[in-house]
Amino acid sequence: MIKLANLLTCARIIFVAITILLPFSVGAEPQGKLIIFHAGSLTVPFAKIEKDFEAKYSKVDVLREGGGSTNMARMISELHKPADIMASADFNVIDKTLIPEYAEWNIRFATNQLVLCYTDKSRFANQITANKWYEILGRKGVIWGHSDPNLDPCGYRSLMVLQLAEKHYKLPGLRDQLIANRPEKNVRPKSVELVSLLKTGNMDYAWEYLSVAVQQGLKYIMLPDEINLGNYKMDEFYKQATVRVTGKKPGTWMTRTGKSCTYGITILKSAQNPEAAEAFLEYLMDPDGGLKTLKDMGQPPFIPCRVPTEKMKSSLPLSLLKWIEVRN
Repeated sequence: MIKLANLLTCARIIFVAITILLPFSVGAEPQGKLIIFHAGSLTVPFAKIEKDFEAKYSKVDVLREGGGSTNMARMISELHKPADIMASADFNVIDKTLIPEYAEWNIRFATNQLVLCYTDKSRFANQITANKWYEILGRKGVIWGHSDPNLDPCGYRSLMVLQLAEKHYKLPGLRDQLIANRPEKNVRPKSVELVSLLKTGNMDYAWEYLSVAVQQGLKYIMLPDEINLGNYKMDEFYKQATVRVTGKKPGTWMTRTGKSCTYGITILKSAQNPEAAEAFLEYLMDPDGGLKTLKDMGQPPFIPCRVPTEKMKSSLPLSLLKWIEVRN
């Protein structure tokens, strides 16, 4: 009887040990729906990354929704739309709209710069250059536009470019002169909406990210680093540009200050599929995975990706740490 009792006790101990250790030893494969909200400028590369990720994790179904980053973040914070991941064209959108209530950390994973896009159909397409683009935009009859600064970082960055151009070229009043030649109907909710207007000849010029111009096969004018918001070494100069936009709540306002284009991404606290979300970020931040796709499509990635503090790094999922460094 004593031996039998001992055997039963040992059996219980072994059973408990197996129950505890089994999840760690087997490692369940991610599965189910993965909802990603992202900047419209990430639509093309994320489509490719989604395809490659699903090929690796066949049990995961990635559902993406793209749009202006500010608007996408508000869908989470104000409308409480379900999402697992949020990727913004401006990391500050995550910092100011989602942290700390809806997200704990924010990884900076890529950069970009603004360019002035056009096509062969654009008025004065054979005359525009990097030195006289603002003269063309100021001409009567030229139709140009940008995205809504209240909904899309590319929108307020477009306005910052005009402010910085005024200072760089030493042309007081340049911004106001150009805005006077751009009616409100030329301001669209998403920067990617402007692409179709360009291609159909309904708009002559539009401000876009370099990556979008490359992916969409558009002609574009590259600007000096002092203007294009693409060089972090110029951040002190960029700070001179400010744009007032709507705040977190209706009737409130906030000021966006010029800074180099840096994309941020996070897993939301309310994520319904954190396992798949973590696997997606691990694939995205792999230099031979998602970051390679971004690079190939004209969007320079950070290798490794970045967080600003050791404290934030300590809050990240362990599987992501190998791809992250602490750097402002």
